[in-house]
Amino acid sequence: MPLALLALAIGAFGIGTTEFVIVGLLPQIAADLTVSIPTAGLLVSGYALSVVVGAPLMTAAGSRLPRKTMLVVLMGVFTIGNLLCAVASSYWLLMTGRAVAALCHGAFFGIGSVVAADLVAPARRASAIAMMFTGLTIANVLGVPMGTALGQHFGWRSTFWAVTGFGIIGMVGILALVPRQPRPAPGGLRSELAVFKRPQVWLALATTTLGFGGVFASFTYIAPMMTQVAGFGPSAVTWLLILFGAGLCIGNVLGGRAADRRLMPSLYVVLALLAAVLTVFVFTAHSRIAAGLTIAVFGVVGFATVPPLQARVMSKAEGAAALASAANIGAFNLGNACGAWLGGLAIGARLGYTAPNWVGALLAVAGLAVAASSGLLDRRHTRRRNASRQAMTDVAATHTSVGGGV
Repeated sequence: MPLALLALAIGAFGIGTTEFVIVGLLPQIAADLTVSIPTAGLLVSGYALSVVVGAPLMTAAGSRLPRKTMLVVLMGVFTIGNLLCAVASSYWLLMTGRAVAALCHGAFFGIGSVVAADLVAPARRASAIAMMFTGLTIANVLGVPMGTALGQHFGWRSTFWAVTGFGIIGMVGILALVPRQPRPAPGGLRSELAVFKRPQVWLALATTTLGFGGVFASFTYIAPMMTQVAGFGPSAVTWLLILFGAGLCIGNVLGGRAADRRLMPSLYVVLALLAAVLTVFVFTAHSRIAAGLTIAVFGVVGFATVPPLQARVMSKAEGAAALASAANIGAFNLGNACGAWLGGLAIGARLGYTAPNWVGALLAVAGLAVAASSGLLDRRHTRRRNASRQAMTDVAATHTSVGGGV
């Protein structure tokens, strides 16, 4: 794999760490800034909403810039946002810093996916995308636990100083390692926006929202599920999350390789497996050993969805892949928010802490149904195209026969 993918992975690591580490620092932040835990929790929601809004806006704003230049700009915005968080003396300044950092999230992964895919042969594009997303998975395995520990020992601001440093390293890495990228083709933003006239792009975005919504419907409530149902102590949750994160790393690689071989079949399989694992989790959550094993498998299957989902959008948005790819990152985050909300509704309805698993399974099935519909449209289009080609061939053969007879 090209060394440039390492620079993209470092940027992804920093972004992934700053997105999720806030969860482990909520008690310290709430106490230091004298706000309630639920109010501090809005720092998570604010980040996600900023990703959804910022993904298309930032990509559109940079539609005339070379992709390498835009990636450097995005890492600069990310660094400034985390610097604001590191020096924040009030809740609202911290929220502002989070929102600024999140603005670059979707555009970085969207444009980065296009750059990563262009660095390798067509047959390895999904694996290249998965390599970049490895930074995100490692952020969950190492960045979040280490960032949480750093914040607990040296104050929560120290975590954001560390992430600011990763932003600078990512910026330098992109400047040094990513080859010069061509300017976007003429047409600019209008040609990019035209991609959203394609029904298949919307079906791909809907598949992402539903499929990844299934992951977060369950994952959001892992902690209470494990402590209240499985019987683990609170200290064990960190190790369970590391186990889940290790599964993410494996699933990311497997998902990329499978998508390179056969994109749509691999997408069908991982969504079906996700629904099955979440259904099984309803029952295994009552046993410590079974729950631990299921969490590991859940991590593998959950993140195996990411490369094929991202590759699917890019394949259907040919000619304007950057904006559609960034929009798909927004769809991932929309799925995060909706899945967590629906899982919370199930718990609020007193269906128990395992109920989010049922919600996640249903969302995964819905995503599979949308993906299958999209695949059906592909097959119909292929049949019509083949029939048209055959008709043209028959007409040409007829003219040749007539000419020969004369």
